[in-house]
Amino acid sequence: MSSIAISVENISKQYRLGQVGTGTLSDDLTRLWCRLRGKEDPFLKIGQTNDRTKKADAPNPDKKSGLLSRLSPLASRNSPDLVWALKDINFEVKEGEVLGIIGRNGAGKSTLLKILARVTTPTTGEVKVKGRIASLLEVGTGFHPDLSGRENIYLNGAILGMRKHEITRKLDEIIDFSGCDRYIDTPVKRYSSGMYVRLAFAVAAHLDPEILIVDEVLAVGDAEFQKKCIGKMKDVAKGGRTVIFVSHNMQAIFSLTNRVTILENGHITFVGDTNVGLEKYSGNIQEDAKLGVPYVSHSIPTHPCIMECRIRTSSDGGQHLCGEKIGFEFDVFCGENYRRLSFSFQICDELNRPICHFWLLGKDLELDANTNIYRLSCDVPNLSLYMGKYSLTTWLSDRRANHTVENLSEICVFEVSMGNRERNEYSWRPNEMAYVVECSWNAVGMQ
Repeated sequence: MSSIAISVENISKQYRLGQVGTGTLSDDLTRLWCRLRGKEDPFLKIGQTNDRTKKADAPNPDKKSGLLSRLSPLASRNSPDLVWALKDINFEVKEGEVLGIIGRNGAGKSTLLKILARVTTPTTGEVKVKGRIASLLEVGTGFHPDLSGRENIYLNGAILGMRKHEITRKLDEIIDFSGCDRYIDTPVKRYSSGMYVRLAFAVAAHLDPEILIVDEVLAVGDAEFQKKCIGKMKDVAKGGRTVIFVSHNMQAIFSLTNRVTILENGHITFVGDTNVGLEKYSGNIQEDAKLGVPYVSHSIPTHPCIMECRIRTSSDGGQHLCGEKIGFEFDVFCGENYRRLSFSFQICDELNRPICHFWLLGKDLELDANTNIYRLSCDVPNLSLYMGKYSLTTWLSDRRANHTVENLSEICVFEVSMGNRERNEYSWRPNEMAYVVECSWNAVGMQ
């Protein structure tokens, strides 16, 4: 029976909004004295101002009670100046388990990882950890900018409690994995963010920690390195070590983890099987994003334009199963210049980066001279994309005049899920350039 590597019991973390201490008692007293006299804070940063017209949502107390509440170290936990980043978090991670943590931005994922890595302490609750932790919470964590890559490897190893001969034994493997061998004796302050991440992950993954904690820093790396990192984390897990992985890349979560935790507004809403968790999380996203809503132009066409756009996904509600057939329909008003028009569209990711290109030239359609509106259908027999949300960007161009007649962006949002595919089967999405997908076109005159 596997023992418990991490036990989180009733963890809560509270932060105070607004100003923090100046760093010295005398300056804090000076700030307090200015506040009591109704004067400006002398320690505001350049460009900052105090806006006294904006009050907290809570009722305004009288002057005396307000001052006492600010001076009292036992101020109410429900003060409007305080916010709970995490509230009553409970879960356990077994040795050798790979746990994914997912949630929207601001849900509390990074705060939770900082508590697990002992970077910050919880306001209430307790974390019990069995084993040595290596954490990669942000770009360049634990690196000294003036030291070289090689020196930082030894520095990080020492922080993890490794002996020098142990680090030396792993040194060549770390440098080779990072791909930074040419710059390994250069100060890391001259590294790009991608090189930082490469080296930092290589150090954290190769210095034999019992527990590896990885935040969303891998998003900085290119697609090849991300795939390499996921493979390495699988190897770490197979070696009996524990991995906690936070990512917005649902494909990586699906491939790497067997169990996920969903955080929402500082609370845990789900802990359990990855497949069930991703379905639940995708359902929440679907409600917010209004997936599958077609684009409809409400203006009366007087020149060539795109009137409607629709997507025929493999499932209802704008959900598409990876590798299944998908169809796209566009109702285009051609007008007098129909023979010289060309049409194309792209599938773009959540950052509106192009993933797939599809195009159709008007000269290939054999259009009827008496028809002004055409329904263009594009069927893709096998669309394999990473899990996530996608949208369409379309172009209608006049080839004779060599200009774009109409361009629509971020329409017809749909979501890709993995369905019943094998966990280790990757759908490839290049990050650097869009690619062409096999498809078939059809054009039907409407009127």
